[in-house]
Amino acid sequence: MSTVQITTKNFKREVLDFDGIVLLDFWAPWCGPCRKQRKVLDRIEREQPQKIKIGKVNIDEVPEYARKYRVYNIPTLIVFDHGKMRDRAEGLQTKEQIELLLIN
Repeated sequence: MSTVQITTKNFKREVLDFDGIVLLDFWAPWCGPCRKQRKVLDRIEREQPQKIKIGKVNIDEVPEYARKYRVYNIPTLIVFDHGKMRDRAEGLQTKEQIELLLIN
């Protein structure tokens, strides 16, 4: 699966209505740790392309989702499983930490 830019127009379809696991990456282009996190997420996506969908939420472009899901620090990762929020992690995560987040 490829990475999807999340907007107000596609959030319901791409996250809430998705029949599987979605990992939302709350980020901003000016955030150094977010750029490092992106490299880790790209690696996970290459290794597990059929298992998860990764959605990128630029908090500068769609701040309403950052507010709704109480994202106060970036990067923040939130896992949705069949449209329901299941878990989250704040700050830069290692590949291993993200994989644990996805299976719990």
